[in-house]
Amino acid sequence: MKSFRGEPEIYRQRDQGRTEAELEVKSLSLSFGGIQALSDIDMEVHTGELVAVIGPNGAGKTSLLNCMTGYYRPQKGRIIFNGKDVTRHSTHSLTRVGIGRTFQNIELFPGMTVLSNMMLGRHIHCRYGLIPGCFFSPSVRKEEIRHRRILEEIIDFLEMQAIRNKPVGSLPYGMRKRVELGRALALDPRLLVLDEPFAGMTLEEKEDMVRFLLELNAGWGQTMILVEHDMSIVMSISTRVTVLNFGEKLAEGTPEAVQSDPKVIAAYLGGGQENGNGLSRDNGLQADIG
Repeated sequence: MKSFRGEPEIYRQRDQGRTEAELEVKSLSLSFGGIQALSDIDMEVHTGELVAVIGPNGAGKTSLLNCMTGYYRPQKGRIIFNGKDVTRHSTHSLTRVGIGRTFQNIELFPGMTVLSNMMLGRHIHCRYGLIPGCFFSPSVRKEEIRHRRILEEIIDFLEMQAIRNKPVGSLPYGMRKRVELGRALALDPRLLVLDEPFAGMTLEEKEDMVRFLLELNAGWGQTMILVEHDMSIVMSISTRVTVLNFGEKLAEGTPEAVQSDPKVIAAYLGGGQENGNGLSRDNGLQADIG
């Protein structure tokens, strides 16, 4: 089936105030005992950008996302979102101000259907209380219909029509990643934070996910932060790239500038030593992340 090619309701209804997603990270530091996970990280994300955060394993990428989304509390520094200090905000309050997220390890309810998992993403937009909900009053039914229409548009866009009523636990890993993206979109986020959305996917599934993310960003103006290890994807879809290494910011700039930065090449491959074929390891990185 073809994906939904109209503009979903949650994007049609956005005005300039609802699309603003200005994030500023100032001197952020995080440690676990004697381990320094992040050290004086500065970073900015502007409305409409798709910013990638890359780095070797253990560089602090997920720790940075966990600070942005309220799962970790940094010992130092500030996180400013749309002019407000959200450094100490809880995860649910950050969701309400417009920060949605997917996870490196899928966080879905496997016994529930795709539609039920996605409906959970609409809970912050429900306007009815407990009593009307218990009696399923006409106003509640009307609102449920509105939420269901929004979800059906997202399901069509993500090409999940055939699995909408299937339990998530019965789906292949790559499709579960797609469901988790759908649930994050159901939150109607101003800023969408994606932690390795391509992990565990086949080549065909990655191509589909790239298509979805590009349409969200370029077509509908969705602001995104992406952590990903597949450098061919990162360099082809990102507006800017931030590189972390051992908890420190190593480089930042356009994909072209980052992939030719000697410090980045050294961090990934340990320097430019000659190998047995007389080829520089720097050149190997150009092929790897170009």
